[in-house]
Amino acid sequence: MKKRRFSNLQIIALGFALIAFAGTVLLMLPVSSKTGEWTPFLTSFFTSVSASCVTGLVLVDTATHWSLFGQIVILVLIQLGGLGFMSIATFFLSFTKKNIDLRKRNIMAESINTAHISGMKQISRKILIGTAVFEGIGAVLLSVRFIEEFGFVKGIYYGIFHSVSAFCNAGFDLMGENEAFCSLVDYSDDFLINITLCALITIGGIGFLVWEDIIKNKYHLKKYQLHSKLVLATGAILTIGGALLFFIFENNNSLAEMGAAEKILSSIFSSVTCRTAGFNTVDFSSLGKATTLLMCFLMFVGGSSGSTAGGVKTTTVSVIFLNLISSLRGHKNPVIFGRRFEDDTLKKAVTVCVFNLSLIFIAVTTICAMQDFELSDVLFEIFSAMSTVGMSTGITRELNTISKLIVIFLMYAGRVGSISFALAILEKRAQPPILYPAEAITVG
Repeated sequence: MKKRRFSNLQIIALGFALIAFAGTVLLMLPVSSKTGEWTPFLTSFFTSVSASCVTGLVLVDTATHWSLFGQIVILVLIQLGGLGFMSIATFFLSFTKKNIDLRKRNIMAESINTAHISGMKQISRKILIGTAVFEGIGAVLLSVRFIEEFGFVKGIYYGIFHSVSAFCNAGFDLMGENEAFCSLVDYSDDFLINITLCALITIGGIGFLVWEDIIKNKYHLKKYQLHSKLVLATGAILTIGGALLFFIFENNNSLAEMGAAEKILSSIFSSVTCRTAGFNTVDFSSLGKATTLLMCFLMFVGGSSGSTAGGVKTTTVSVIFLNLISSLRGHKNPVIFGRRFEDDTLKKAVTVCVFNLSLIFIAVTTICAMQDFELSDVLFEIFSAMSTVGMSTGITRELNTISKLIVIFLMYAGRVGSISFALAILEKRAQPPILYPAEAITVG
């Protein structure tokens, strides 16, 4: 290990893999299941990867299969996966007298997607303190409702579990005691639970860098960095637009038997949660084809860079869309909020989208070739896995071994970052200083 110097991306990828394997071992133990029996390796591995990659897809119901010990293991994996192990490691290092060397600062910067390596101790403290505050407030609000239904101790535990799961955009829930795999369908009309979870998902999904900007500049929006402006603007458009389209598409379908207020609440919740959280208050197996495509798009976009969310990220899609508009208008460089993008930004954005779509296409084609599922169900499942969302139409438990391994791979690649994952494997130490001659080709 000392002879081989791992790159920053390789360390991050290896760290997530080690966390997932450690979780697998713990979940396999008899103490982790309610029956006191060993849980099969693949089931434990699938659950551990899903938790550490904050996805939420499951093969067994979290409430009915796992014991209290198993659920706590899952909760710890969610927290580690959501914040990133480097953020937590840097936080604890900040209490020692040892200085954090440049290498560790670079790894920390890579893990939260920032180019700035100064002040890593302060950033890690703010991340963990902010997380504790938001999750704590969320836990208190959720406990108010859950104590009424489950009693004091269990209600508080449920409040903590679902607050952490929502903030980390994981989507794991403990509502299976009412009905296995039902998620939050029974709470579709509960204003407190819906709004609290939506707030936690949104705050966790906008990213730590945006937190910093908001804390520093308060309500002075003009002083925000371009990254923060794009994240907030794109997030608002996707949330409102997604909720409106969901309401229109499902008004006479899955929402047909609800009252007006409940329809609006369910539409907003579905728009927010499909951006990588994975909870649901509507039965997704009954969605119409148009809604399924809408949800796939929202899942594909995901949240913000440097956050607990997955997907290709809001800024990635914004850069591509703005460049499209700029090209149609005949402008050389796209401009937004009085700023233009750096030259490599568009190249990176296109690379991320194309690479993710390529993995999705391969996965969908492979699973459809092996198993007889509806194409829309497979698309929904694979977009959910790749974007670490965790929503499903119900086919997860019917996947064969190879299909499960494909989903596991996509969840892991989605959390590490598909491009980061590829670079971690293919990265070379030295790039030859060769610039080949250019030649024009016809495009379009």
